[in-house]
Amino acid sequence: MNTSLYRLLDKKWEQHTMSTTVDEQQVNLALCFSSKEKLQEKGIYETVKEKFPQAHIVLCSTAGEICQEEVLDRSFVTVAMQFKKTKIEAASVNVKDYSSAYSAAIALAKKLPAKELSHVLIFSDGSLVNGSELVKGLTTQIDKTALITGGLAGDGAEFRSTLTGLNKQPAEGEIIAVGFYGKNIKITHGSQGGWDIFGLEKRVTNSSANVLLELEEQNALDLYKRYLGEEARHLPSSALLFPLSVTIPGAKKPVVRTILSINEDEKSMTFAGDVPVGSTVRFMKANFDKLTMAAAEAALITKIDDERKPDFSLLISCVGRKLILGKKTEEEVKAVAKTFKHKTILAGFYSYGEISPFNEGGSCQLHNQTMTITSFYEN
Repeated sequence: MNTSLYRLLDKKWEQHTMSTTVDEQQVNLALCFSSKEKLQEKGIYETVKEKFPQAHIVLCSTAGEICQEEVLDRSFVTVAMQFKKTKIEAASVNVKDYSSAYSAAIALAKKLPAKELSHVLIFSDGSLVNGSELVKGLTTQIDKTALITGGLAGDGAEFRSTLTGLNKQPAEGEIIAVGFYGKNIKITHGSQGGWDIFGLEKRVTNSSANVLLELEEQNALDLYKRYLGEEARHLPSSALLFPLSVTIPGAKKPVVRTILSINEDEKSMTFAGDVPVGSTVRFMKANFDKLTMAAAEAALITKIDDERKPDFSLLISCVGRKLILGKKTEEEVKAVAKTFKHKTILAGFYSYGEISPFNEGGSCQLHNQTMTITSFYEN
């Protein structure tokens, strides 16, 4: 497997010095991460298609682009992957054509051939798609032996609309699945948060899907504001600094849920994933050092051994981490690069949700506020 990393600057392609040699005419897969504004430019898909004519081309809007050890805004980053022995299949659906993200996910999964499927990479609209329902639908159709990772597209810190596209100009509502086939591809994953938990455990007593109304039969928004204190004045933006740790009924481990919006009239809180009745929650807050350490730990988990480096590592981190780290955001990416001894090509984006199993395995989950890494090795 050969991988090249590019930036598109003023309609000219600039190749990163870390790149390995690829035949651009024979590239199998091109993953493109960019701001929504750049993806709205006329002819952007055709520009990539001209560069990599045989590739499946994925375009995904972001809340920031990762290019090796840099974190960029409003750039256009492309990683081009040429596999030697691995077959690639790709498919897409639009959530607007289905009754729910769950049914859209089922239809999408059915489009991928099941034989010898080893990994599914997901890039989804991050505004119209309920990430929890998306993951549930995928896991009903895809064999447990196939790893599922990926993320939800971003729109900076605006949370208005996102764009994704497979082999066409990107649009709202698109959900993309890329399948990797055969025994020669080895794909690993790692996902870490690094947040501090505080406050007492509370039980969800009233909610609907990803909308939370009551904790312990008290209004959840009022309770949340009391915990935030002075930071409550800066809602909804400050909510990214204080996500919730949610343990869903029947689950052994909690997932992190980011608050996307609040409704003062209805006294409700909308999350990036479901918060079912009966779940237990605890409040969380940022710890700068732990966030960076967690990124390095996620990278370490994806290593096969101390000697072999990944051919490529896809980094999907949460917009909330970027807003918290601010000017120090690159530190978490540099921590990943250091873990790989600065010898692995890195690319990715800041997202509205990360998709992967827990590190110990099990079924796929929607995560928020994590650094989630997918590393690729081809024999």
